[in-house]
Formats: sequence, C-alpha cells, structure tokens
Amino acid sequence: MLPYNFLWGFMYKEDLKKYIPTCEQEEKDLKVMLDFIDEYGDFSLDRNNLIAHFSASAWVVNKKMDKVLLNYHNIYKNWGWLGGHTDKDPNLLKVTLKEVKEESGLTNIYPYSDDIISVEILPVAPHIKNGKFVNAHLHLNATYLIIADEFEKLTIKPDENSGLQWVAIDEVKNVVKEELMLPIYAKLNKYVKSLKKNS
Repeated sequence: MLPYNFLWGFMYKEDLKKYIPTCEQEEKDLKVMLDFIDEYGDFSLDRNNLIAHFSASAWVVNKKMDKVLLNYHNIYKNWGWLGGHTDKDPNLLKVTLKEVKEESGLTNIYPYSDDIISVEILPVAPHIKNGKFVNAHLHLNATYLIIADEFEKLTIKPDENSGLQWVAIDEVKNVVKEELMLPIYAKLNKYVKSLKKNS
C-alpha cells in the first residue's frame, strides 16, 4: 500500500462536520463537540480550557492491518492507543502524526487517509502531571488510522509511557483492562477489518 497523499490545512471543525457518525454514541458526542466549538471557538483546542479541550488519537496498525500498536500510559496505568493534546493546533491529523512519532519513536508512518475514523468524548480523572495537579475534565477526541512499519524500532517517551507493543487485533480486548476504552477499541478494530474485507 502506498502512502496516502494529502494536503495540510483542513480545519478541525470542517473535518468534524463532514464526519458521518457510525452509532448513537458518535452522533451525540459529535453534536456536543460541534456545539462546544461554537461556544468556545479555538479556545476548545487549548488545554487551558479546564472544562474540556480537543485531543487527537491514533489507531496505529501495521501494513497487513492485523496488528495494533499499544502503549502503556503512565497516567492511566493501562495499555491503549497513542495520541495527545492539540495545544492550539487546528490540524488534528498533523497533531496525531506528531504524537505517534513522539510516543513511539516511529518515523515510517502515514495516515490511511485524512479522514477521521472515530469521535468520542472521554473523561479524564484528576491527576498529577510533571509535578502539577490537573483537574478532572473532558477530552473531545478525534481518531485517525495510521499505518506503520511493525519492524521499525520502538522507543518509549518516559514522561508519557513505559511500554510499547504490537498486539494482534483480536487480542486487544485481552490486553486492555480499561473498561471505558474496550467498546471504542472494538469499534476501531471493526473498522480496520472492514477495510481489509473490502480491499
């Protein structure tokens, strides 16, 4: 599969508006996300918005699309996807690719397409990060499918994670212990399998 060619510059609201929800959860979450943008504008991209702010996540799969890259997140104490805060950047796909590189050390990566593949609003529990208290808030999250070379060296980002591993798609449910995330990861794996089936 050749790397997908795309142009930067799509704004996050337009990307979200063109996304077609796949279930009731996405339909309701997407409405809240768009309403939040209408209320707060670009401040919705800023982690200084203590109510909620946007994040971008990656479902990283190998070229055969039969494995997923998971990281052991230091805050959540669990295996899960890669991603992070937008920090005021309206290009959610660019943020996603940056986060994957920073959190995994991978460089040979590319998006399957420039389309969002999942949206969800996720609660973040209060915690300490870099010695500072972070209050409970919400992540308004958009997810992208990222293709990576499973044989490239993996490098943890010590302030973010303490482990990285490729996991067979059907084994993700046995590795992840965070109940909140299991339906989301199942949804993402269903999407990946549909791509393989139709290819």
